Amino acid sequence: MIRLRALELLEKKGKIKYWLYKQLGMRYQNFHKMINNQTKSIRYVNIETLCLLLDGTPNERLEMTEK
Repeated sequence: MIRLRALELLEKKGKIKYWLYKQLGMRYQNFHKMINNQTKSIRYVNIETLCLLLDGTPNERLEMTEK
Protein backbone atom coordinates (compact mmCIF):
# COMPACT_ATOMS: atom_id res chain seq x y z
CA MET A 1 0.00 0.00 0.00
CA ILE A 2 1.26 3.49 -0.82
CA ARG A 3 0.64 6.19 1.78
CA LEU A 4 0.79 9.96 1.35
CA ARG A 5 2.83 11.59 4.14
CA ALA A 6 1.24 15.05 3.75
CA LEU A 7 0.14 15.55 7.38
CA GLU A 8 3.63 14.78 8.73
CA LEU A 9 5.23 17.10 6.20
CA LEU A 10 2.76 19.91 6.88
CA GLU A 11 3.58 19.71 10.57
CA LYS A 12 7.31 19.91 9.86
CA LYS A 13 6.76 23.03 7.73
CA GLY A 14 4.52 24.62 10.36
CA LYS A 15 1.52 24.69 8.02
CA ILE A 16 -2.05 23.53 8.55
CA LYS A 17 -4.36 21.40 6.39
CA TYR A 18 -6.47 24.42 5.46
CA TRP A 19 -3.41 26.11 3.92
CA LEU A 20 -2.72 23.06 1.76
CA TYR A 21 -6.38 22.72 0.83
CA LYS A 22 -6.47 26.33 -0.42
CA GLN A 23 -3.20 25.89 -2.34
CA LEU A 24 -4.39 22.74 -4.13
CA GLY A 25 -7.77 24.18 -5.11
CA MET A 26 -9.51 20.81 -4.83
CA ARG A 27 -13.02 20.01 -3.64
CA TYR A 28 -12.85 19.49 0.12
CA GLN A 29 -14.21 15.94 -0.02
CA ASN A 30 -11.46 14.87 -2.44
CA PHE A 31 -8.81 16.72 -0.45
CA HIS A 32 -9.93 15.08 2.81
CA LYS A 33 -9.80 11.60 1.27
CA MET A 34 -6.36 12.25 -0.22
CA ILE A 35 -4.85 13.64 3.00
CA ASN A 36 -6.28 10.78 5.08
CA ASN A 37 -5.12 8.09 2.62
CA GLN A 38 -8.66 7.05 1.76
CA THR A 39 -8.42 7.50 -2.00
CA LYS A 40 -7.49 5.01 -4.70
CA SER A 41 -5.77 7.52 -6.97
CA ILE A 42 -4.07 10.92 -6.95
CA ARG A 43 -3.70 13.00 -10.10
CA TYR A 44 -0.16 13.71 -11.25
CA VAL A 45 -0.81 17.44 -11.11
CA ASN A 46 -1.70 17.11 -7.40
CA ILE A 47 1.46 15.11 -6.70
CA GLU A 48 3.51 17.73 -8.51
CA THR A 49 1.85 20.57 -6.59
CA LEU A 50 2.39 18.77 -3.28
CA CYS A 51 6.07 18.40 -4.11
CA LEU A 52 6.41 22.09 -4.99
CA LEU A 53 4.49 23.29 -1.93
CA LEU A 54 6.23 20.96 0.53
CA ASP A 55 9.70 21.23 -1.06
CA GLY A 56 10.58 17.72 -2.11
CA THR A 57 10.21 14.82 -4.47
CA PRO A 58 7.49 12.17 -4.79
CA ASN A 59 9.83 9.73 -3.02
CA GLU A 60 9.74 11.97 0.04
CA ARG A 61 5.97 12.53 -0.12
CA LEU A 62 4.87 8.92 -0.59
CA GLU A 63 5.86 5.82 1.31
CA MET A 64 5.29 2.11 0.83
CA THR A 65 3.68 0.29 3.78
CA GLU A 66 2.67 -3.30 4.54
CA LYS A 67 -1.02 -2.26 4.92
